[in-house]
Amino acid sequence: MATTIGVIAEPVDHDVVREFFELFKTPWEFYRSNRSYDVLICAGGCPSSADAAARLVIVYAGRKTSCDDEWKVTVLNQRTHSCLLAYRENRIPIYGNSATFRTDETILLTDEGSVECAAYVEQIGESYRARVGYELFAEIRKLLIEGQPAIHSGIPSLELHIAFLRDLLVTCGIEVVEIPPVPEGFRFIACLTHDVDHPAIRPHKWDHTVFGFLYRAVFGSLWSFIRGRLSLRNACENWAAAVKLPLVYVGFAKDFWADFGDRYLQLEMGSPSTFFVIPFKDTPGKIVGGSAPDFRASRYEAKELAGTIGKLAAAGCEIGLHGIDAWLDSSKGRDELEEIRRLTGNPKIGVRMHWLYYDRQSSAAMEEAGAAYDSTIGYNETVGYRAGTTQVYKPLESKRLLELPMHAMDTALFFPTHLALSPKEATTRLKRLADNAVQFGGCLTVNWHDRSLAPERLWGGCYRDLIEDLKNRGAWFATAGQATNWFGKRRSATFETGEKGPGVICEWITANKGQNLPGLRMRIHNSSRRAGACMDVSIKEDTHSGVAFEA
Repeated sequence: MATTIGVIAEPVDHDVVREFFELFKTPWEFYRSNRSYDVLICAGGCPSSADAAARLVIVYAGRKTSCDDEWKVTVLNQRTHSCLLAYRENRIPIYGNSATFRTDETILLTDEGSVECAAYVEQIGESYRARVGYELFAEIRKLLIEGQPAIHSGIPSLELHIAFLRDLLVTCGIEVVEIPPVPEGFRFIACLTHDVDHPAIRPHKWDHTVFGFLYRAVFGSLWSFIRGRLSLRNACENWAAAVKLPLVYVGFAKDFWADFGDRYLQLEMGSPSTFFVIPFKDTPGKIVGGSAPDFRASRYEAKELAGTIGKLAAAGCEIGLHGIDAWLDSSKGRDELEEIRRLTGNPKIGVRMHWLYYDRQSSAAMEEAGAAYDSTIGYNETVGYRAGTTQVYKPLESKRLLELPMHAMDTALFFPTHLALSPKEATTRLKRLADNAVQFGGCLTVNWHDRSLAPERLWGGCYRDLIEDLKNRGAWFATAGQATNWFGKRRSATFETGEKGPGVICEWITANKGQNLPGLRMRIHNSSRRAGACMDVSIKEDTHSGVAFEA
């Protein structure tokens, strides 16, 4: 029958445990001494002799424990620095304490540096016990609070921790039931977003933005053409835009950065996207202990785009806040959010911070300001998984605010100071992220800036290829608000033991009403099926969905 996992963890880690099991949505509870468990995860202390009778006991620790003495485990090395563990064809970065073992049992993880065993499972009669040489919940805390360094940006580490645990359970004959991060009828979620930083070039009168444009349009285009990274047609379009710039200023030529909304509506062909707009012009904002650089200030403000905002909203797109000080000051954040509410008529406004400003207290500040969600967590300099996950999650400092991680930004892909990829190389990198979205579910969130379809960037070809690839892979295209609402619905699902007989598990789903969101599914993993196989069952909203398992 389906299994409820018992978890022994230090009280300081209980917040992390709760969030981990929102991401790995399977029946679990904190250990209670008055009941028995088929599976017991020990991440803070060792099980008693009675608890050790569980069908599977898993001890996570990056140091020698009393369990090792009791189980006669030989700990070879204990490390306090980061390392990489080999897991099937994947690599799992470990950022905290880790340990390796000498064993003749089935090895599950191997330390890449020493090629020593970092996790194993041992069968004793009809029971199993596994020793894993790292601190699971310390690793999850690190990912959700500090994030991963850029060197490991391409590894969805948190998803691999979940996959490892799930595979261990199934390998030991445990039937696993979960609500995967996959909308009913689709394979994953695709979230197309746009930071609106420069909706027109005319307001920029010989400032750093214009000088950067001219340098890249003239010299950057020439160098890219010589290297074979830019077509002659695009190079000529950039050079023509540079020559035309004085005519744009005097009104004799059309502003080639304007009409970004129409360009994206045409390119996205009905797939809804989210545009984050800056509320106030000429306001650089603050940093901790002072003022942000003057050139962070925008030369436009949201009310100047009222017509464009109305057209985008009518087409099914979402308008969010491209915040200035909301990450640091909840009072300023309220003012910024209220400006976007006033322009859109939408009471629920999400945030992405300008320049991705963020610190540990930002989620709490934005929550207090009244933000519907945040989508700031990501990299400026590369693409991938800063929080190690494809899923929407709740930052540990917030009570309700959800974070939609950003996985890929156009400037990170193409800027010479960042990855400096060619269009072909960028498409390859984006396909790797899409591969992970198909494998793990969740949401692939992409940020393509407002001016990136226009000269001097002309990155529309790569973006068009991305959208086509995501459609072919079976993505549900959602706005940032829709994606976070769907994950909110998944988080509201709870597991209950049914009364229709032994081995029945029921879910009570409190669905979000009137939002036209895809449904949830229940996924059943059973070791009796072929490797990697599982069964999906649709969950009806606002009802108990029962599935019977063999007792």
